[in-house]
Amino acid sequence: MVEIGSRVRGFLRNRWLVFVAAMWMQSCAGVGYLFGSLSPVIKASLGYNQRQVAGLGVAKDLGDSVGFLAGTLCSVLPLWAALLVGAAQNLVGYGWVWLAVTRRVPVPPLWAMCILIFIGNNGETYFNTAALVSCVQNFPKSRGSIVGILKGFAGLSGAILTQIYAIVHSPDDAALIFMVAVGPTMIVIALMFIVRPVGGHRQVRPSDNTSFTFVYSVCLLLAAYLMGVMLLEDLVDLSQSVTVLLTIVLIIFLLVPIVIPVLLSFFSDDDETLHALLLPSPRKEEPSASTSSEEQQEVILSEVEDEKPKDVDLLPASERQKRIAELQTRLFQAAADGAVRVKRRKGPRRGEDFTLMQALIKADFWLLFFSLLLGSGSGLTVIDNLGQMCQSLGYEETHIFVSMISIWNFLGRIGGGYFSEIIVKDYAYPRAIALAIAQILMAIGHFNFAMAWPGTMYVGTLLVGVGYGAHWAIVPAAASELFGVKNFGALYNFLTVANPAGSLVFSGVIASGIYDAEAAKQAQQRHSTSKLLATSGRVVSVVSEAAPALKCEGAICFFLSSLIMAGFCVVAFGLSLILVYRTKVVYAGLYGKPRT
Repeated sequence: MVEIGSRVRGFLRNRWLVFVAAMWMQSCAGVGYLFGSLSPVIKASLGYNQRQVAGLGVAKDLGDSVGFLAGTLCSVLPLWAALLVGAAQNLVGYGWVWLAVTRRVPVPPLWAMCILIFIGNNGETYFNTAALVSCVQNFPKSRGSIVGILKGFAGLSGAILTQIYAIVHSPDDAALIFMVAVGPTMIVIALMFIVRPVGGHRQVRPSDNTSFTFVYSVCLLLAAYLMGVMLLEDLVDLSQSVTVLLTIVLIIFLLVPIVIPVLLSFFSDDDETLHALLLPSPRKEEPSASTSSEEQQEVILSEVEDEKPKDVDLLPASERQKRIAELQTRLFQAAADGAVRVKRRKGPRRGEDFTLMQALIKADFWLLFFSLLLGSGSGLTVIDNLGQMCQSLGYEETHIFVSMISIWNFLGRIGGGYFSEIIVKDYAYPRAIALAIAQILMAIGHFNFAMAWPGTMYVGTLLVGVGYGAHWAIVPAAASELFGVKNFGALYNFLTVANPAGSLVFSGVIASGIYDAEAAKQAQQRHSTSKLLATSGRVVSVVSEAAPALKCEGAICFFLSSLIMAGFCVVAFGLSLILVYRTKVVYAGLYGKPRT
């Protein structure tokens, strides 16, 4: 009985339980991806025009990306309290929108609706931050895999929630808004005491590889299953019972990962929480001696960075570590003999814990920020304009490509985390090299869109979707490695501002401006042709057909903007390579394995 009790306590402290709970929370955290389904309901019920709906979309994007408050609260409050704040925002924001749409309360003015959408969507920044902060701290040696999987589930949440809503089969379209307000709130409240950093053994365990392989397999099967369900529902009119069955299978896929902490806690002798109990507790006596020793070592390490020759960084990893170790030994001896005075370093070094203000004065942080802005901003431009891109090239079923790029986005996040983890663990090479590869793939995808070759929509959505998704697995993991995990919430939420900033400029100014200009040219040509025909007396009715809103047709609509996006990705590639060069030593120290 005592053993069972200890196993249960170990299960509740198991970091894999935290990870699985974070996956479930992320599965409902991306409510912003459902805005395309919510906006027609709001538009029809409140009588908005497209420009007003676009204003709500801007408020949604801002709420999704402005997470400074979430990052701050996650660092000063217990994570359960921050999650409770996010759940309250989600419930109040979208709940009030539902009340307005169903006319249960007076309809607020447009500016108030924008604030409500912002508040509701901003709740997911708390979910994202809490999930990433807790799991990155619990798995410090597997950050790429952790971030990729969690961000992947956030990207799939729209498809997951849509499929769950399908079983409701409510004639009231506003029921989807109610589900968005209540569903994620209930799930987050149920999990808020589980998703947290846990004490104990956080290093790589023998069972970790098998566990991650299992989770990756579930992710790939889930992506394939959702793709198949989307195509099936699009091609065949399914009965309600079949829809319910498909949704039950989806829920089973989501629940399957719980077997990992169950097996580790109840059926394995390799339970990491039992190992944690055997670890010696740090002695609280004599803090001054240990503190001064650590400070001296940190100062010596800082001095090594200043004293080492420039050509040391160009040596092979084994030789470089040997030379640095020799220099460090000489400095220790010289400092002990009083032959050299070691200067105190100012602020943390890369790889240690930075505050946001300390990171903002570092070139590496801005290289990462602008690389993300150019790369993810260009990808989000394609996602936002995918419907018009398909229509301009003559594709009628645009929602198929929207579903496809969602799946590619998910696989990009999973793959970006997986392959970047191989790069840093097996080769001790900077994670940003994986970011550079993703940006080259995106540049090729944008070039395909510009050329408008046969099948270009399939190739372009694949390359841009995978590359865009990879950004959100690689960048957060790289930020935690270079600037620490203590203030990771604030750092991560500052970096996410790059997404709407890039989209605002690239989509709101460049792509839309070029599209409207080309559409105006085509409208002018049609108008001139219709006037000529009307003058000749052959066709008069064509004049009335030239009146509808501007619409561009042909490859010219996105030719120039796609080339510009490809150029931005090439610039981002260059910034990533600079970051790789500057951080080689950091990654050699974090992941390098000295040879004996």
